Amino acid sequence: MSGFSAGLRAARVALAAAALALLAACAGPITAKVTNFNVWPADAAGSTFSYQPHPEGALSELEQSTYEGYVRIELERLGLKPAAPGQVGRFLVDLTATGTSREKKVLEPVYGNPGLFVPPYRDTYGNVIPGYWRPDRFGTRYLGDREVSRTVQVNRVNLRLLDAQAGSPGKPRAVFESTAVYEGDNEDLPDLVPYLVRAVFDGFPGPSGRVRVLKFDARTGALVSR
Repeated sequence: MSGFSAGLRAARVALAAAALALLAACAGPITAKVTNFNVWPADAAGSTFSYQPHPEGALSELEQSTYEGYVRIELERLGLKPAAPGQVGRFLVDLTATGTSREKKVLEPVYGNPGLFVPPYRDTYGNVIPGYWRPDRFGTRYLGDREVSRTVQVNRVNLRLLDAQAGSPGKPRAVFESTAVYEGDNEDLPDLVPYLVRAVFDGFPGPSGRVRVLKFDARTGALVSR
């Protein structure tokens, strides 16, 4: 095999290894970091809930109502029920969902086959054989890290449940506050909100003042660790 052919083969191996690493990264879990503060009342079961109006220009009406639908499923699972149309429930649901992006410096592993240089030499007939590069017999290997800048998507769900029976008239008291944050590749907010809402309600109401990390399988949606 010529030095050129061997080098080309080594380059193909390196590209294949990089492609496999990229596929592995894409198949990684969806990670949500959740904070939780609560003084959840013991007599909440069977109570009603309704939603607070969302600020103008925050999200479209349809998008906001879709996200509120995810919350409704979780609240009904906990034994609460929606207030009758036009009525205000005991619990007021304050839900916001936002998506932003930022630049983040990260270390990226570098793999390759730098090859070995064979210097010019004379053969047994006195002919000068020019120098050439040949692949390292150990193949593709880890060469080190390099710092790169990449765009990180930050999707966030903030949920507050306010109890009209716990506060003064017209000023319901917050009895549950939670924030779930996803930070990673460029995932669209609508795709992440169902996971973030599930993360907020996992183990509800849970210990107050805790920060937890939950991971969901990106293919099946199953919770794989908490």
